[in-house]
Amino acid sequence: MPNLQTTISPVDGSVYVQRELADAQQIESALQKAVEGQRAWRQTSLVERAAIAERMVQFMLDHADAAGHELTMQMGRPIRYTPFEIKRGFQERARHMIAVAPDALRDIPAQPRDGFQRFIRREALGVVLVLAPWNYPFLTSVNAVVPAIMAGNSVILKHSDQTPLVAERYSEAFRAAGLPDGVFQHLHITHDDVRRVIGDSRIDYIAFTGSVAGGHAVQAAASERFIAAGMELGGCDPAYVRADVDLAHAIENVVDGAMFNSGQSCCGIQRVYVHQVVYDEFVAGAVELTKTYILGDPRNPETTLGPLVRTSAAETVRGQIRAAVAQGAKPLIDSALFPADKAGTPYVAPQILVNVDHSMQIMLEECFGPVMSIMKVRDDAEAVALMNDSHYGLTASIWTQDVDAALAIGDQVNTGTWFMNRCDYLDPELAWTGIKDSGRGCTLSVLGYEGLTRPKSFHLRTATR
Repeated sequence: MPNLQTTISPVDGSVYVQRELADAQQIESALQKAVEGQRAWRQTSLVERAAIAERMVQFMLDHADAAGHELTMQMGRPIRYTPFEIKRGFQERARHMIAVAPDALRDIPAQPRDGFQRFIRREALGVVLVLAPWNYPFLTSVNAVVPAIMAGNSVILKHSDQTPLVAERYSEAFRAAGLPDGVFQHLHITHDDVRRVIGDSRIDYIAFTGSVAGGHAVQAAASERFIAAGMELGGCDPAYVRADVDLAHAIENVVDGAMFNSGQSCCGIQRVYVHQVVYDEFVAGAVELTKTYILGDPRNPETTLGPLVRTSAAETVRGQIRAAVAQGAKPLIDSALFPADKAGTPYVAPQILVNVDHSMQIMLEECFGPVMSIMKVRDDAEAVALMNDSHYGLTASIWTQDVDAALAIGDQVNTGTWFMNRCDYLDPELAWTGIKDSGRGCTLSVLGYEGLTRPKSFHLRTATR
């Protein structure tokens, strides 16, 4: 009897995908093919790599609607949004990383010196193992897959067992683009097999996106080898709504930053600190906007809030809300407004909590659900102190019309990305990185190529007399 991986759709509880897990022989074959494919691929010109990568992107765009439907069924995001993960973010990031590759991979010359030729070359690492999550399955994986391929590496992608069809879409797209055999492969494997693959000497780098616990597991698996692992982990991201805010703009975007994808975003807004001058008006506006969401079957084009990825995740979020309320938090959204919200299902009504403080876990730990907690603050100093009171540091945002203040305050906030009047977005021209328990390493921008290559120095003495 084959060892099967089963994906249960959160939409209706049905078995949506079943795949046979790779056995030891198939894993061994994939590793060897990756090594052999990379030897030739690293000699391929950057122009040819770019042409193949661009054809892959176009194939994905041509099939975005079908992939979007699959994505809705696998993880529950409404169908009105899922195709745009490919049509917008995926293609934007992929095409930018293709475009900047010549600059990022260009030789770095040393100062001229008579009789010598000296430079640093960025050399491919070898085989890159990409471990990708379900919540933004194309977006999180493209950050590593495309630059790894462009840099001359081969890639093995292990995707979440909730979104296995995403990995298959990549394989299909690269095949159609004419990528040589072995340069990109996907594997459906168990966590134990992931640990064994990480320990294999043919793996040269690990790109992991997931939970803090998952990051610790990856780090432990790699600890006996001298290889690096880039880690994009969790978040409990803050927003500061300043007194001089454009209130309508802030309400619209902060609520979206908290609720989009049912709050299942590592860089979504969870903690909101609002200046006392605009606190009441902000809270009232946020509540009214949240009440307009439509929770239901994500296959319905009218639905704006789908189920969480699984019932157990929904019960965790409900438990986090109950614990906060038991400590004195006040919920402002009546779940009766959202009839699809039922215990024992993955459908959870959005919630706004006030009367919260940092004694509550909901202000300290990641809440992967449609929940926003709001605190009143006196001034910038209090807001900064509260934003920094976290063991996460992925993104943070300020909502103000004062650019100078935004820059000054941003210098004081411990975070990987600092936004003004924006949130929950990855700009491919900027480095995507986190601090503290939000991870280490960097993807996107020209800096995103540094972890996927090694510097090799060339020191040539051209005159011997």
